[in-house]
Amino acid sequence: MEFLNRYIDLPLLRGGSAAMRLWHKQTGLSPQTLSPSWSLIVVLALMAASGLLLNGPIYAFAIGTLFMLSVPSLRFLMPGRMGRNYDIRSYQALAATATRKRESEWATRLTVLLTAVIFPFCVYAGDEAAGTFLLGASLWFVLTAPVKMYLDAAEPPPPDAGGKQVWLKQAVTTA
Repeated sequence: MEFLNRYIDLPLLRGGSAAMRLWHKQTGLSPQTLSPSWSLIVVLALMAASGLLLNGPIYAFAIGTLFMLSVPSLRFLMPGRMGRNYDIRSYQALAATATRKRESEWATRLTVLLTAVIFPFCVYAGDEAAGTFLLGASLWFVLTAPVKMYLDAAEPPPPDAGGKQVWLKQAVTTA
């Protein structure tokens, strides 16, 4: 257990935290928007790949399926959905949620990660088109599920470029 925690879980949590910090620094958006944005990028890449590999009714089915998979991310990223900008209050709520998820969902994160590693090798169908569709579905799972779980549990960056100054100012005024 200690090996899994030290060499797999913690580095992935640190990587998720670094990715959110870079995302917030580069875009100025809330770190919560990284996971849905990544999901949309994966869906667009799979749509492009399905255009190259599939044709006929299975292509239409794949595009419809990918569109349905993108709807939750699109709804989350709609303007006005986030409510307010990323500020201290949002940071504190996101940090509390991340701490709770880090402590209580350790086994779930590792199970999803193990499933994501094994899942593409377990996909088999006798039909070539169905096999390609199932491979795409497994790739979608592999590229989105572990990312979402680790981004949800990673420590979010403080708001603004000088977020530590903002955090210290908030801490001083409350003390």
